[in-house]
Amino acid sequence: MNGLGGLNKSPNGVVIGLVQLQLPSVVTPADLIAQTDRVVAMVAKARANLATMDLVVFPEYALHGLSMDTNPEIMCRLDGPEVAAFQKACRDHRIWGCFSIMEFNPHGNPYNTGLIIDDRGDVKLTYRKLHPWVPVEPWEPGDLGIPVIEGPKGAKLGLIICHDGMFPEMARECAYRGAEIMIRTAGYTAPIRDSWRFTNQANAFSNLMVTANVCLCGSDGTFDSMGEGMICNFDGAVIAHGTTGRVDEIITAEVRPDLVREARLHWGVENNIYQLGHRGYTAVKGGARDCPYTYMHDLAAGRYRVPWEDEVKVVDGTSCGFAAPTRSYGAAQTPLAREAAE
Repeated sequence: MNGLGGLNKSPNGVVIGLVQLQLPSVVTPADLIAQTDRVVAMVAKARANLATMDLVVFPEYALHGLSMDTNPEIMCRLDGPEVAAFQKACRDHRIWGCFSIMEFNPHGNPYNTGLIIDDRGDVKLTYRKLHPWVPVEPWEPGDLGIPVIEGPKGAKLGLIICHDGMFPEMARECAYRGAEIMIRTAGYTAPIRDSWRFTNQANAFSNLMVTANVCLCGSDGTFDSMGEGMICNFDGAVIAHGTTGRVDEIITAEVRPDLVREARLHWGVENNIYQLGHRGYTAVKGGARDCPYTYMHDLAAGRYRVPWEDEVKVVDGTSCGFAAPTRSYGAAQTPLAREAAE
């Protein structure tokens, strides 16, 4: 289903716009203000571009670019002016929006944070990237899990960020928690193009879930991002794809969460998200419901260890110019993380 990019919207359709935003260079607080204004202007463009659009999605690093600068002066807060500007834009243009900030963390390195804001300007989802792209990224590992919310037309939305999507467990967790559409925002550059494409499709197919994925686009004079806005249907088929690398292009498509629900209920062959926990139900009633996967048991017990553990060469960020960390994960927990855990 595409509906000519959402021009012809069905009663059950959700129209998504993926903004292949020009890769910015942000060094100073003034740069941050200017880039916030630019993102807000692109929300207006999205609404003017397609009156049927329900959700506009901006890539990871939309405010900060790819410098990996952790300068507190350009970090954002959840109650700060940048988020407030995004809320106002969504409210003014009556559109849902997905945004990216680097979030100040008083207890350690900043978080790489994604937000979903509804068409009344309320923040409905806050997600902190669980898997920073090590060793390149200095961000604190996320501590809020993977929230799933009810979005436009009642569609269940999940959000992951960039490298998260290379772990099939991330998409599986989204689907297991009910997501019918999984958003993946990114700042990836060209060397990742092939793996970007096939993981977006695999994440969709393996979980009977729509995936909506977008990267930054263009060059900041040092790095070159690839755009690659990509919407995959729940059977893994690509229904929209920005292959030209044109900056600020908005890739659009209509998706059908109602058909996701139908497939999850009625598919027999390849209903993988259900069958994972009901192995061999043709032979045994209800299927085998044990957990035969060693890595799952070990991860849950805090003893995850690959057979080649002692031979791994890159285990911190020193190869990318970051000092080796001395603080263990979980040494300090923010009030928001405690609230999410409860």
